[in-house]
Amino acid sequence: MRTIAFAALAAMAATAASAETFKWAGTTDPQTMDPHAVNSAPVLSFLNNVYEGLVRRGKDMAIEPALATSWEPIGEGEGWRFTLREGVKFQDGSDFNADDVIFSYERAASEVSDVKGWFAPIAEVKKVDDFTVDFLTSAPNPIFPDSIANWMIMDAGWTTGIDAAVPDKENGNAATLQANGTGAFMVSDRQPGLQTKLTPFDGWWGEVEHNITEATFTPIKNPATAVAALLSGDVDLINPVPIQDAGRIAERDGMNVIQGIEARVIMFGFGHEADTLKYGADAGKPNPFQDVRVREAVAKAINVDAILATIMRGNAELASQLVSPAMRGFSSANDARPVYDVEAAKALLAEAGYADGFSFGLKCPNDRYLNDEAVCQAAVSMLAQIGVKAELDAMPVNNYWPELRADNYDMYLLGWSPGTFDHEHPVRFLASTPNSEKKLGSWNFGGYSNARIDELLPMIQSEIDDTKRQTMIDEVTGIYQSEHAYVTMYVQPLVWGTRAGVELVQRPDNFFILRWVTAN
Repeated sequence: MRTIAFAALAAMAATAASAETFKWAGTTDPQTMDPHAVNSAPVLSFLNNVYEGLVRRGKDMAIEPALATSWEPIGEGEGWRFTLREGVKFQDGSDFNADDVIFSYERAASEVSDVKGWFAPIAEVKKVDDFTVDFLTSAPNPIFPDSIANWMIMDAGWTTGIDAAVPDKENGNAATLQANGTGAFMVSDRQPGLQTKLTPFDGWWGEVEHNITEATFTPIKNPATAVAALLSGDVDLINPVPIQDAGRIAERDGMNVIQGIEARVIMFGFGHEADTLKYGADAGKPNPFQDVRVREAVAKAINVDAILATIMRGNAELASQLVSPAMRGFSSANDARPVYDVEAAKALLAEAGYADGFSFGLKCPNDRYLNDEAVCQAAVSMLAQIGVKAELDAMPVNNYWPELRADNYDMYLLGWSPGTFDHEHPVRFLASTPNSEKKLGSWNFGGYSNARIDELLPMIQSEIDDTKRQTMIDEVTGIYQSEHAYVTMYVQPLVWGTRAGVELVQRPDNFFILRWVTAN
């Protein structure tokens, strides 16, 4: 099996290989072509091939220039000034300038945008001239450039011209099915749920490294079907490879398995705000998950070591908090996770008044994370050992997110990869009290809330001294751990399968960047 470290596979220059068509498959079709409508990895990963931001992440995950050539702090922590790249064209031939940046900020920061949380620190955005834009922050924010690596710029004229001035994640609009970015590839055909074709953008401003003449993405939900498609040559890459099939593929002549560790932490979340249960035999009764002892009992009842040994075949790492040890701000002071202890879990339930257990509903996707439904099924069996009966409802991710947004769950599965590779990111999105005006807690489905975390977050965002900042992050971590806001389980592995002759870059954010691919 071919194993890589952090972005160790460099793409070969396009001149070194003949031009090729390329086909790849994944379990999840991107829900939309609108870069501001859905804040999920399948959408952002795919659209990073078509749209671009002011900055982007390179092969080593470092921030580098994209539609901005440089950026610098304004005054004493007043904000950031971005100098824009001149001569850039959108794929319809329109010129890129500061007006597109202002428009894209207003669109992405709007109440209906799913990425509005990225702009929580911004007080105002000003156009200095056609190629200079100032982002003024409400407080010093040293990590702001990192936080917008996946914010993509849309053409103001094109977007308003197709009546898509605001994103619509519920019903969609014209930007849902078509795209007009500045990136290395253009969407040439979009058939949701079936296939999406990309072709190179000849007017792209960057240096071409790929040798792809046409690329086709096909969503294949069934793992066995995806493996068969790779082995038969119908596709050149599948992501992910089912853990149980990795060895078989690696041993096949003409095939490679590329493996690493993703930044994504897999966890269970609870309906903290819900006063009553919504599912199971106890639907309508008071919600046990509002009691921290019940949440702790759940954490102690789930044998994560067993899940990693059996379902994940040893290909994942334990997670004690909302980020992995590779992320900035990981709390070494809080690196222990709850110990598996069935009897202690039963005692906690009895202490909370649930000695006889209870029934509830567990929501889970079946095509979003590696072995997601199997993990949920294992959790159901483990919780049954302490008398807690989970009614599992597993569904495709396109149906899953609307269910969570509508609060149709008692407990749910979630994976989170911090876009900034910093602990502040999940604290802002998952552990802050939901506040639409401040653009906080937008993925905190259960409504977990702690006043001290809310107090510390802006201080963490503005603190420049790493030691002082880490001390505050350690305090936040200790709070959400002690309150068992989430049951963090493991860091998801990366397992991709390719045919021989394909060279690419596997980044720990699990983004597949086509401009780094060569195929022979």
